[in-house]
Amino acid sequence: MTIDIRNKNPKSALSKSDAVYRTLKRVILDQALTAGTKLPEDSIGERLGVSRTIVRQALARLNGEGLVELRPHKGACVAQPSLEEGHDIFEVRRALERLVIETLIDKLTPQKIKQLEAHVDAEDTAKASNPPSSIQLAGEFHVLLASLTGNELLLRYVTELVSRSSLILSLYGRPHSSDCAVSEHWEIIAALAASDRNKAAALMEHHIEAITTRALLKANPGNGFPDLLAAYGREEGL
Repeated sequence: MTIDIRNKNPKSALSKSDAVYRTLKRVILDQALTAGTKLPEDSIGERLGVSRTIVRQALARLNGEGLVELRPHKGACVAQPSLEEGHDIFEVRRALERLVIETLIDKLTPQKIKQLEAHVDAEDTAKASNPPSSIQLAGEFHVLLASLTGNELLLRYVTELVSRSSLILSLYGRPHSSDCAVSEHWEIIAALAASDRNKAAALMEHHIEAITTRALLKANPGNGFPDLLAAYGREEGL
């Protein structure tokens, strides 16, 4: 049953919109849908039990992150960036990740370092039991680093680039190496904790280069959209 809560409970509507946004983002970044797959507002709303307005809000957010294309008179679909666009994305990300490192040097408190270590511990735990979650956590490590700078604009851009990078990897990348990512994250934390600017910057440069190298062409099989969407939605409380 479709639920339209636009004028009844603003907080509930916001929560629903966030849940739909998270559901669709996971469906895309977990490679459950191929690039170009149509994302009809009415079907999504019916499957997740929300209004088209809420779905439209979620799709607009994903469009802002480069994960969804909004085509006039044709509706939304999963974005399909080209390899050339992928190279541009990683080039900009490399520069911003270095800026994050430069900003964090000498500013990380013991509490912030523990926060980073707890996150990478979660990555380590997930790599064996829940590989998709491990991949998601690997991306969120970079978002966490950016958030610790206290620079909201930098956080916004890094968040968008991490999402776009994940989409590029899902389209063109080799299978993600969780072991490599986790070990590199530990090394970056150690260098930051020691306030070793050059080492931390070099480690991040190598890390982003390794991610870029994995961006090689591969094919992705299609899956049944409605059933996939329902399964992801249940995990987000929809």
